[in-house]
Amino acid sequence: MKQQIIVSGIGGQGVLFLTRVIAQAAVDLEIDVLTSESHGMAQRGGTVLSTIKVGDFAAPLIRTGQADVGLLLHDANLPVHRALLKEGGILLINSDQPGEGERIDASTIARDLGNNVLANLVLLGLAVKKESLFCREHDCVAAIKKLAPTKYTSKNLEAFYQGVSG
Repeated sequence: MKQQIIVSGIGGQGVLFLTRVIAQAAVDLEIDVLTSESHGMAQRGGTVLSTIKVGDFAAPLIRTGQADVGLLLHDANLPVHRALLKEGGILLINSDQPGEGERIDASTIARDLGNNVLANLVLLGLAVKKESLFCREHDCVAAIKKLAPTKYTSKNLEAFYQGVSG
């Protein structure tokens, strides 16, 4: 198993938590995993990019044209990070507009659940539904339960399942 994944968003969208959930699923499956984060001006609403390499890799960064999967929490990041995706790579995008890749309006779903930051887990649910990642539904549920603070676990799982069913 080898998979290279990018997670892109803007500050405050839960990019880092989403990265941790995917990495935890790999750890739980006893698959090697490397992650890297580029925060930029994240605290001021700037771009955040995380890379996740699952399998036997020596370095965490993903070069241009090498990512198998792109999870974009902000549609405007598509032109910025599209070049990282390999030809035939899978794009999953939080967007209410038509366009490239599989799209889901994760932000509206998250708002309806009472917390905008839950869009990250809605998008993860879509990725699992589309079988885009190395892990399956139960792997993500276990990772969410392990990583989410107890008082937020049920809402996190509700958001994830919205993506799975959406």
